Amino acid sequence: MNYKHLILCITLAVAGFSCSAQITVKANDPHIQYMGRVDLQDTAAVLSWSGTTVKINFEGTGINYKMRDERGDNFYNILLDGKIIKKEQVTTDGKFEHEITGLNAGKHTLELFKRTEWAMGKTWFYGFTIDKGGKVLPATPAHKHKIEYFGDSISCGYAAEDSTGQDRGTAPYEDGYISYATLTARHFNADFHNTSKSGIGITVSWFPLIMPEMYDRLDATDSTSKWNFSKYTPDLVVINLFQNDSWIVEKPNNPQFKARFGTTKPKPEFIINAYRNFVATVRSKYPKAHIICILGSMDATQTGSPWPGYIQKAVDGLNDKNIYTHFILYKNTPGHPNVKEQQAMADDLEAFVAKNMNW
Repeated sequence: MNYKHLILCITLAVAGFSCSAQITVKANDPHIQYMGRVDLQDTAAVLSWSGTTVKINFEGTGINYKMRDERGDNFYNILLDGKIIKKEQVTTDGKFEHEITGLNAGKHTLELFKRTEWAMGKTWFYGFTIDKGGKVLPATPAHKHKIEYFGDSISCGYAAEDSTGQDRGTAPYEDGYISYATLTARHFNADFHNTSKSGIGITVSWFPLIMPEMYDRLDATDSTSKWNFSKYTPDLVVINLFQNDSWIVEKPNNPQFKARFGTTKPKPEFIINAYRNFVATVRSKYPKAHIICILGSMDATQTGSPWPGYIQKAVDGLNDKNIYTHFILYKNTPGHPNVKEQQAMADDLEAFVAKNMNW
């Protein structure tokens, strides 16, 4: 065998090995598409917010991915080619790997959707490995429309899958994928960010944090981690807040009432001004966005409630033709919206958006 022949054989052998080797796609690889506020670090992507998503297009018969959870409380919907194939709880040991095999040869899309909010902690995603013979494909182009939500448990899908009537908001029963927020985004084929947390309000929450103090975080669990608003500019912002305020302002013995208001219930002017200031802050971040200030479908919109009126007065005071109000009727059932009630909210919001934004 002459020298040239030897070199040719080695070259072919290396080429053959390369074609058959597994392909590692690290978390910071541009072929991976993220949705939501994701903290992209050197070795991992940190997911905290409800609805944050990891997506990859690939060709091949199998793929696996590696993740680690902060507390083991987060659940993910695993979608293959647009269909949910599994609900998955991520472990804390750093050895969590899941392999999807036996796929038909050809092009596929895999998505990891965070069902649970940051009250359950955060998750580290380390990357994908595509099986031998496969290849990574270009990321899907961004959708035409972009939405951002600022909300509470209703937007998070709290207890949406608890069919027992116990209204349990623990991880197995929360599903942001079937919240009105995600349903509306999917209806319009829109990218979305869900900047929400159960129990939060604008003037007071069930814990020592209000939305004006949380809205600008990148890592939701870290008060020092700040989001760069230039990275994502929504066409539409939906604010669904005040449900929690409406309860706590009536509870003078609540620790958060005392911390925020002392011994005196806040007057309507204070509530209206706080809402107006938050909407003005959002407007300052997104000068060209349409903003819809909604409320519902829990008891803050029941007959006789003053809270829709507070929102209306706050918005009227901003004198901005691209800021709207829309109030979703009280569902008149106990607990948080279930699957059917979340869909009804989505139908309502979708009709309003279609009419006012011509989507």
